[in-house]
Amino acid sequence: VSGEDVRNQNITAIQAVANIIKSSLGPVGLDKMLVDELGDVTITNDGATILKQLEIEQPAAKILVELAELQDQEVGDGTTSVVLLAAELLKRGNALIRNRIHPTNVIAGFRLASRESCKFVDKIAHSSDKLTHDTLINIAKTSMSSKIIGSDSDFFSKMVVEAMQAVKTVNDVGDWRYPVKAISIVKAHGQSAKESRLINGYALNCGRAAQGMVKMVQGAKVACLDCNLQKTRLQMGIQVLVNDPKQLEKIREEESNITARRIKMLIDAGANVVLTTKGIDDMSLKYFVEGGVIACRRVSPQDLKRVAKATGATVISTFANMDGEESFDASSLGTAEKAYEERVCDDDVIIIDGAKCSRSLTMLLRGANDLMLDEMERSIHDALCIVKRALESDSIVPGGGCVETATSVFLERFATSLSGKEQLAVAEFAEALLIIPRVLSVNAAKDATDLVTMLRAYHHAAQTKPGKEKFGAYGLDLHKGVVRDNMEAGVVEPALSKTKILQFATEAAITILRIDDLIRLDPPEEGQ
Repeated sequence: VSGEDVRNQNITAIQAVANIIKSSLGPVGLDKMLVDELGDVTITNDGATILKQLEIEQPAAKILVELAELQDQEVGDGTTSVVLLAAELLKRGNALIRNRIHPTNVIAGFRLASRESCKFVDKIAHSSDKLTHDTLINIAKTSMSSKIIGSDSDFFSKMVVEAMQAVKTVNDVGDWRYPVKAISIVKAHGQSAKESRLINGYALNCGRAAQGMVKMVQGAKVACLDCNLQKTRLQMGIQVLVNDPKQLEKIREEESNITARRIKMLIDAGANVVLTTKGIDDMSLKYFVEGGVIACRRVSPQDLKRVAKATGATVISTFANMDGEESFDASSLGTAEKAYEERVCDDDVIIIDGAKCSRSLTMLLRGANDLMLDEMERSIHDALCIVKRALESDSIVPGGGCVETATSVFLERFATSLSGKEQLAVAEFAEALLIIPRVLSVNAAKDATDLVTMLRAYHHAAQTKPGKEKFGAYGLDLHKGVVRDNMEAGVVEPALSKTKILQFATEAAITILRIDDLIRLDPPEEGQ
């Protein structure tokens, strides 16, 4: 398959994917229910999650899925927007190629438009000297407005901003950093969403391994292990030849003693909190109970790494040392003020508070059922990422389709200053940007044509008529169906989010427009 046919196939597949998530954009977007082959249900309106769950076979459409994941990793929000913009750019780029304009001209025009629009976004962005506590809350609210917790966004946005500011750290260069991973999210059934709260310290979603253990230790010394504390078994393939049956019993005894010696090493080194990703059997638990140690088994490796980072511990995967003996060095222990167990709903959680190296917080989310809690976690994660980006990147822009419309008006005027064929591609890029305000209006059941033309008129006035600059912050109010100053209304987003959307969508569109041949490689036949 080659030439126009390939492009048409690719663009049909990409339009189909974009249409699936189109209706989930914006504060009045709808949710999707995804059911996998096992019958597990996911209800979400997060673009990246929807695309990840879809089993897409078409190679070009897979690029869109990777695009959404990239946006999710880099920014955390704006995944739906980036896919819609890429699909629209492709549709318009293909129309130009059909009209006998070479793909190279189209690609050059798109590149130029993307570069100019990123410069323009940086120019209209407001500096973060205005990043007051209220602005941060507005940024979090804007991110949550389209999610399940949108109705309680006042409550959750305060919680998100408080959590993000609490985990502030300084890196080696002296810049402020806000690690999202320092915030643990624990979900528990029961009570309403507003019963969610912040807990000081890092919470592990597992209880003590035995009921006889102490519930709390002050001055915690944390050992993070990635090895088994069950009765030692000989490795596969090792043979022991025994002449005397009594020696069999000795072998069994030695197997138990090896683990007992390891546990004694841990306790002698001063460890009073032991976390392991593997198991601890009942025989071994006895030693921990006697030593007054809190031990947890089957801790997720992700949690273990985060606890090790927060407390300054080293994750130990083996007790073996360079001399062929076994030892445990006390310098591998992390320190925290205290570790204790707390009962949340029907589950026990272990909380490590006052870690030495960095502040850690836990968000305890409450909700009616698993589906709601999962979607709440995704929404909170997006909001945390957006607040982090705003704090680190130092510039914000108005939301509600404002930036896209302003950039579109700017590019239309910029296109007329070009004399080559790129002019057409830049003009189409400008038109494609309007897909965002248009879809926002359609999802809100408002007249898209009316609202988008009004918005363009305001932005045109802001860019061409002196004294009308204040119209540059105008965007859509989708609940009332009017145009308003979104900067004053508190609908704001980090400028970084917008520039990344423009860059990623352009790159994806260019990658797919470049394709003009599809060659299916059959596996070689056997016997040749």
